[in-house]
Amino acid sequence: MIAANAARGEVVVPLAGTPRRLCLTLGALAELETAFEVDGFGPLADRLRSLSARDLAFVLGALLRGGGEAGVDVSSIDFHDAAQAVAAAFSAAAR
Repeated sequence: MIAANAARGEVVVPLAGTPRRLCLTLGALAELETAFEVDGFGPLADRLRSLSARDLAFVLGALLRGGGEAGVDVSSIDFHDAAQAVAAAFSAAAR
């Protein structure tokens, strides 16, 4: 069983039938800023408000890598599950 480190802002969510750890780390934020060609949290937050499916897959991948879950193929993950997982990770980071 995978346990989340709440102090670190981690969440564990089921994705494609497997529990996965997600975490919004500084590295994940840097990946997102680079991918979306923005500087800073404000512009990144604005950009995250309108994600395409490709964008959502990238965000999910960055959060999985932040949680130590490198190499997960996000292409088979249900859109709804992916969106909920991303929302849970951002919510946990805000606590």
